[in-house]
Amino acid sequence: MTIAVVGTGAVTALGPSAQDLWQGARSGRVAIGPVRGLPMQEYRTRVAGEVAEIPFSGTGCRDRALELAIAAAHEALGELPRSVPPERCGVVLGTCNAGVISAWQWLKATVSSEHVDPRLVAGSTPQALAEALAVHFGFQGPVLAVNTACASGTNAIGLAADLIRLGRADFVLAGGTDGLSEVAFAGFDALGSLSEQAAAPYCGSRSGLSLGEGSGMVALASPVLAQDARWPVLAEVLAYGLSADGYHVTAPRPDGSVAAQAMRSALARAGARTSKVGYVNGHGTGTGRNDSAETKAIRLAFGAHADQLLVSSTKSVIGHLLGAAGAVEAIVTVRALAEGVAPPTAGYTRHDPDCDLDYVAGDARRFEADLAVSNSFAFAGANASVVLAKPGSWRVPEPTADRVVITGMSVITPAGNEIESAWQALRRGVPVRCGVRVDPDPHLDRRARRRMDRLAVFSVITAARALASAGITDPESAGIVFGTGNGPMEAMADFALPLLAEGRSAANPGVFPNTVYNQAAGQVAKHLGLRGPTSTLSVGHATGAAAISYAADLVATGHSDTLLVTVTDTVSAEVVQAYADNGLPPTCLLAEGSVTLVLERRSTALARGATVLAELLGSGTAFDGRPRRPWDPRGTGLERAMHNAMADGDSKPEEIDTLWLNACGLAWADRAEQRAVHRVFTEQPTTYEPKRVLGEPAGVGGALSTALAVHGLAGGTALVNSSSLGGTHVSLLLGADR
Repeated sequence: MTIAVVGTGAVTALGPSAQDLWQGARSGRVAIGPVRGLPMQEYRTRVAGEVAEIPFSGTGCRDRALELAIAAAHEALGELPRSVPPERCGVVLGTCNAGVISAWQWLKATVSSEHVDPRLVAGSTPQALAEALAVHFGFQGPVLAVNTACASGTNAIGLAADLIRLGRADFVLAGGTDGLSEVAFAGFDALGSLSEQAAAPYCGSRSGLSLGEGSGMVALASPVLAQDARWPVLAEVLAYGLSADGYHVTAPRPDGSVAAQAMRSALARAGARTSKVGYVNGHGTGTGRNDSAETKAIRLAFGAHADQLLVSSTKSVIGHLLGAAGAVEAIVTVRALAEGVAPPTAGYTRHDPDCDLDYVAGDARRFEADLAVSNSFAFAGANASVVLAKPGSWRVPEPTADRVVITGMSVITPAGNEIESAWQALRRGVPVRCGVRVDPDPHLDRRARRRMDRLAVFSVITAARALASAGITDPESAGIVFGTGNGPMEAMADFALPLLAEGRSAANPGVFPNTVYNQAAGQVAKHLGLRGPTSTLSVGHATGAAAISYAADLVATGHSDTLLVTVTDTVSAEVVQAYADNGLPPTCLLAEGSVTLVLERRSTALARGATVLAELLGSGTAFDGRPRRPWDPRGTGLERAMHNAMADGDSKPEEIDTLWLNACGLAWADRAEQRAVHRVFTEQPTTYEPKRVLGEPAGVGGALSTALAVHGLAGGTALVNSSSLGGTHVSLLLGADR
């Protein structure tokens, strides 16, 4: 199924609209100039693609990234009629730094013991931004935040298209957003990655990247909805591909082989021949290694046809928008297809033998083709490519679907690092009040751990042990979907606190790469040799269940035969302070943890003689967040999530044997869940509340409940609930393999 692009919106340095973006990109007008909104005197560069003015949203938002996203979303939705039921409308938002500007303000005030509005930090998480968008527009379907670093925008569009293809939504607002921040400038400056002039991607004299800011949003709809509503279709999303370099925290794999894999996967899933592609919107950052590696990747993916392609980089005119880059560049690609015009790569003046494609130097050029590709590559070796088409020009083959089974798992919990120890603690029912203890030496030597934070260390350990429990010894084709509710807060503090105290000179280039949410996924891929699809989600306290649901969809539809789902969260002093500032009661005890599940296509597992622990029968997602208040006290969102999961798995409430609650000691949330459960179940099944015993491990909770449910399945059927604090609810349906 193709997915219709029925609206686009963008706010960039070129102006406050998608039309400004396209006209500027088409003419090669460089909007990278002196930064006026940040103190720049300490940096080697003074230029970036800064947004001069954000259209007024009337929300009173504090964070620039959210204001940018709301403005772009308003344009994307435009005059589209609001006839779609809100529970069928979703949001998938990609971001690299989320509300880092608000978090920076909160941290400065906290360090100096000043009074600070706790909403600054509560609203700074990736999921908080996605949920704020959903509340603003009244959407009640799936609401998800993607944090695959600079591949986030492209990944978000692909995930949103999947939600529609699989019937989980009819209409999804998807894209990316990021604002310029002192943290990002200090980090990239410390790495020596910034150019003193406007970036010149692919050029022989290129000297680094230019940062930018902005947001790009696309309105996606099912083809049936678009036709029935008579919405104009601007382009179609055919397919996307993901891959993991597993090579280095910041540098791409030099030969481009795994980035090429993402392009090949996208083209194969689209059923497209390379000869049908006329234009590639390249990742092209202006750094030496990135541009040459991408050139090699394009040659590997397209073969001899690479010499016929027009390739250009939008970053040459607006800078690198980080998590928003892929979304904004997809919008440029949509317009390029519509007009048959490839925009130029601005600043390209000198040939580089390592970059030997046609980069559209000088002026825009005409091309005749129905298909185009947009690439995004990221820190931690994450690669994403999306194939777009002129409306009605292409038919996408249906993937060969398969059932999804769990064949391995591993946990780190306060009760111990075996699932049996957590199970026994749960049966005893006595709250475990101690931190996690784990010996990393069997999996990572001290040299390997030297520049890794605990988020990455825990993740590598559970991933390695889960692979071993699944009996997988050659995982190269496997991928990883990583989840974290709070993100790399330890690394964030290690990087930001010295920056606050001493300024730019204290920016640590060894720590900065660990501040991206997907860095742990990159470490897992590197240390375990994974090269398959990779994506990172941060859906608050619902992350674990959301990551499992997404990974299961990727496996079921053939993106990969095998995916690891690793979900990890750690607790730092700053995390404790942030929760305390927002009124976390003593009945809700914070905890750390990590869980990895191995998901496989059932045919793959059986072919290799694997032991199947359980089958993932279905999943459901819903949203019931409200402005400036907790989610619906009636539990309507969680009720819909449970019904959606059971419908997805063709099950009825009376067929559920065990129910795993989200209950965590927050009275308002626990009451809402109980109300939902009482409406769904005439007779309540055997019920477990693992967070009452093992603590509230933020994003890990849903994954840990899933692992416990699998461990205690005993041939029955289990339903697992998970909820974010902002009103995103995910339910998973598990059953014994039959």
